[in-house]
Amino acid sequence: MSAYPDRLSRRRLLGGLLALAAGAALPAFPAQARADGILTREVPATGEALPLVGLGSWITFNVGDDPLLLEECTAVMAAFFAGGGRMIDSSPMYGTSQATIGHGLATLEAADRVYAADKVWTSNPAEGPAQIATSRRDWGVPRFDLLQVHNLLAWETNLATLQGMKAAGELRHIGITTSHGRRHDTLERIMRQADIDFVQLTYNIVDREAEQRLLPLARERGLGVIANRPFQRKRLIRRLASEPLPGWAAEIGAESWAQVILKFIVSHPAVSCAIPATTRVDHVRENLAAAREPLPDAALRRRMAAHVRAL
Repeated sequence: MSAYPDRLSRRRLLGGLLALAAGAALPAFPAQARADGILTREVPATGEALPLVGLGSWITFNVGDDPLLLEECTAVMAAFFAGGGRMIDSSPMYGTSQATIGHGLATLEAADRVYAADKVWTSNPAEGPAQIATSRRDWGVPRFDLLQVHNLLAWETNLATLQGMKAAGELRHIGITTSHGRRHDTLERIMRQADIDFVQLTYNIVDREAEQRLLPLARERGLGVIANRPFQRKRLIRRLASEPLPGWAAEIGAESWAQVILKFIVSHPAVSCAIPATTRVDHVRENLAAAREPLPDAALRRRMAAHVRAL
C-alpha cells in the first residue's frame, strides 16, 4: 500500500464538481492573455497564472565561474523577464546552473520577478533538507515557488520532505518529475495517490505518449504540467531545419519551427508551462513569442503532428 493515500482537497473537490457538471468532459484550464499579450494558464492548485513558456537551465547554465558565460546567461535572463517570462527551472543535478541563476537574479535585482522551480535530487532522503537549503542559497531567493522530486529518485521519502516544507509554509507548490518518457507507470500511480501540485514530463510534437494517460489524468486530478525537453535537446530543431515551414504555420503566427513546436506543446489544455533552455537572447525572445495568440485548435494540432511525423 502506498504511503501517500489520496487526500480530499478543495482543488480535487472542485475538479470533481466541474467534471460532474460537464458530464464526461475534463476540467478546462484555458489560456488567458495578459495585458502584454503573453498567454498564461492557471496553476490548478492555487489559480496563479503562469506564462506558458518558461526557461530551462539544464546544460545551458552550467558555466562555472566563467565571467563571459555568466554575462551571457544573465543577458538571457534579462531578455526572459523583459519578455514577460516567470518560471525558471533548475536542479542540483545541473552542475553550476543554480549558482548561475542566482548570479543573474542578483545582477538584475529580479528575485521578486521569478517563479523559482527547483528539485531535490538524492537517493539518501536524509540529505534532502541540506541539499534544498544549498539550492536556495545558490538561487538567492527567500523560498522556492515549486520544489520537485527529480526523476522520481527516492520519491516517497523525498516527497514527504517536500510535503512537510509546504505544510510549514516554506514553499508554495510541490511536484515530481521524469524525462525521456521513462517510468510513466510509476508516475501515473503517484499522480493518482499523492497530494502534489505539479508533474514535469517530456512532451513535444513527436514525444506524445503523455497524451494517452498522463495529460488527461493531470486535468482530472487538477495538477499543473511542466513540459521538458521540448526540442529533444536541439535534435528536433536540427531535424526540421532544412524543411520549409508549412502554410498553416502562418495561421498560428509561427515564424520558425521552434515556435511551431512550442505552440503545439502549450496549446494542450493540460500543459501549464514548457521550459526550453537556451544560451541565446534571440532564442529566448523567439521562444517567448510562441506564448502569444493564436494557438492551434484540436484539429490543427492533429494536422501539425501528422505533418511532422511524415517528414
